[in-house]
Amino acid sequence: MFNRRAKGQHYEAAAEKHLSACGLVLIERNFHTKSGELDLIMRDGPTTVFVEVRYRNSQTYGHAAETVTHHKAQKLYKAANIWLMKQGKSIYSTDIRFDVVAIHRQGQQVEWIKNAITQG
Repeated sequence: MFNRRAKGQHYEAAAEKHLSACGLVLIERNFHTKSGELDLIMRDGPTTVFVEVRYRNSQTYGHAAETVTHHKAQKLYKAANIWLMKQGKSIYSTDIRFDVVAIHRQGQQVEWIKNAITQG
């Protein structure tokens, strides 16, 4: 039905709609760096939230959130740090978190996992 990029944009829009309904405010979408891409950057009160959107048609081979590997998390940290530096902020002096929105069953199941990715 969709090519890979169109499918990604479709489910990122669904995630944005879900998070906006929960009170988050969009700052930016699809921020690209050499390190990687941040799907959504949102504000939750005073907190800047970097959101990784993951989609799986079924959970037969695992949950969509399980596809965020340690390597992917490291790329997200680097991209977030670059974004923050461009805003004149530091990753150490700004209230931030990394969330995952896992989507299954053609968007019928949306799960928001706060603070899903932690540095370690």
